[in-house]
Parts: sequence; structure tokens; C-alpha cells
Amino acid sequence: MRHRKVSTTFGRSTAHRKAMLASLVCSLIVEKRITTTLTKAKAMRQLAEKMVTLAKRGTLATRCRAVSVLHRKDVVKMLFSDIAPQCQDRNGGYTRIVKLAGCRSDGATLAIVEWISIRAVDKKKKPAAKDEKKNEPAASAAG
Repeated sequence: MRHRKVSTTFGRSTAHRKAMLASLVCSLIVEKRITTTLTKAKAMRQLAEKMVTLAKRGTLATRCRAVSVLHRKDVVKMLFSDIAPQCQDRNGGYTRIVKLAGCRSDGATLAIVEWISIRAVDKKKKPAAKDEKKNEPAASAAG
């Protein structure tokens, strides 16, 4: 019987499941928006919100607890320095899940998970400063 079970097991062992959810949360912290299946997104949201609540306290003990769950010090540093200050005025509900169409291969429902108060970084746009530097040496050599 499945009485009082909090989450699905995803057909994985406990260690594998915790590592998978921690990896998803780390990706969310770094990328600000990720695409995954709906069931993984719902399970990941719980861990992500707990990590932001820890980061809002900002003590050394909460930082150690976050490192013990996420296993990446650089990501925990980003969580405490970038995400937590922007979520100080919210009392929970830091993430948003947007459903997408199903996967073509297996029909799994996909979802986008993103922070509510933080904008995602657009990787496709190139900074203009790099383009100007490339054009300047060619123009000065010709003229």
C-alpha cells in the first residue's frame, strides 16, 4: 500500500533518486530555467523551495546543510548570494511549473521549471562588445 508516501520513487534507489533531484536543483540554480518531465518537476520543486528557505536564513549552519544536500559548493554560493536575496520578500512559492506538450518518443508530459522572481539568462544573444572588438583590428589594419 502507498499510504503516507510523499514522492514517487522513479524506479530508482534512494541514493540515485536524491542525487537526481539534487542535480536538477543545481541545474535550476545555475540555468534559472530547465525543462524536465512533469513528475520530476513536481518532486524537484519541494527540494528547491527548501533550499531557498535555508538560503534566506544565511547562517553557516544552513550553508553546510545546503552543501550536504546539493554536493556542490559553487552552486550553494550562487544560491546564497544571487537567488536568496531576490526571494527575501516572498514566503514560499519561489518556483513556477509550466506544462508543455508530451515527448514524441514516450509521451511523457514535459514541463518548464523556473524561478518566479528571477529572469533566465538568454544564451542565444551574443554581447555586442565582442563583435566590436573583432571588427576594430581589421579596420585599423586596412586603414
